Amino acid sequence: MSARDGTIESPPIPASGSARALAPDLARGFMLLFIALVNANYFLTGTDVVRSVADQVIALVQFTTISGRAIPLFAILFGYGMVQLMRRLQERDGDWAEARRLLRRRGWWLLAIGLAHAALVLTPDILGAYGLALLLFVGMLRVRDSILLWTAGAMMAASLMFSAILTILLADDLDGGGAQAPSLTEEHLGRAMVERIQEWALYTPFTLLTVVLAMVLLGIWAARRRILDEPVRHRVLLRWTAVLGLGTAFAGGLPDALIVAELWTGASATTAGLLAVVHDVTGWAGGLGWAAVIALLAARLQDRRGPVTTAIEAVGQRSLSCYLAQSAVFAVVFAPYFFGGSATISVTGAAVVGAATWCLTVVVADLMRRSRYRGPAETVLRRFTYSGTRFVPTSADRG
Repeated sequence: MSARDGTIESPPIPASGSARALAPDLARGFMLLFIALVNANYFLTGTDVVRSVADQVIALVQFTTISGRAIPLFAILFGYGMVQLMRRLQERDGDWAEARRLLRRRGWWLLAIGLAHAALVLTPDILGAYGLALLLFVGMLRVRDSILLWTAGAMMAASLMFSAILTILLADDLDGGGAQAPSLTEEHLGRAMVERIQEWALYTPFTLLTVVLAMVLLGIWAARRRILDEPVRHRVLLRWTAVLGLGTAFAGGLPDALIVAELWTGASATTAGLLAVVHDVTGWAGGLGWAAVIALLAARLQDRRGPVTTAIEAVGQRSLSCYLAQSAVFAVVFAPYFFGGSATISVTGAAVVGAATWCLTVVVADLMRRSRYRGPAETVLRRFTYSGTRFVPTSADRG
């Protein structure tokens, strides 16, 4: 059987050393830079975060190229990784039922880690949405390609309609400034944790259904064809995806970016809200475009990796640990009950904090690579997932 009827027949993916495909890990490494920039900006609570020309330029660039494009990229890579993990599980024992059980067990632990992450640090946690995706939609790994693509398209259309209707209904409540969540301005840690748990309980299923699921399904489709593992063979497809994806994301995100950067000040609340919907919807295309760009870059670097490429690849191989570490740094810098930078730092300052934090994770991840240390979060997740089962994970299993 073939990918057309939902099964995987391709050979094992090289897992270590120079033979391991570069593109998936490189994409995860770069993706965490985008996540860092977006999350650092999320923490800002001031009403005057755009104060200078530098702030305007950074806001314009970030909201056309990164914001609303990072999570779709993240979701594509997660769906791609689901297929990689299922393939390895089935290659070792050939039992779909056992593979499904382990994937769902992994989903429960991702959900638990996501809840802890949200309670302690950050409401827009993405791990919970991925845990729910594994728990509720692991069966999509076995469906036909046509079902994958039609479901992804239906989810996108439903999300667009829902977001547009919600924006119109809530137009009078849109203020365009201040904190993006009540927990960000809470000065007491305990009360902030309670608020974040409540926010997370709403955010997680909403994000899964309106943003994540469609991209996860496209990631599954791409993994069946090994597009990121064999970028040279798919170069034409990747080039078209990069051009059309990023072009669509830029065009769709520009009007909203002009408003955020305070270069367009005359838009009504309804207009601004609908343009924000367009910005987010075209983020799906942006996620695909960035995945294609990074895959094309990996095709050029696969056989001649320098120290920088190797270090970013190490981040991708430890993406869970680096993601959680970034959030911890942001909590210390921005939270009112720590240094309180959220009320005083501008867009430029947040971008500097985000980029510097990512650079720090690159250094730390490369040191872990040199020490042959997988990463604390990956180690814990693997131990919880496979403990008490007949499956013994190897170094090939990402996360």
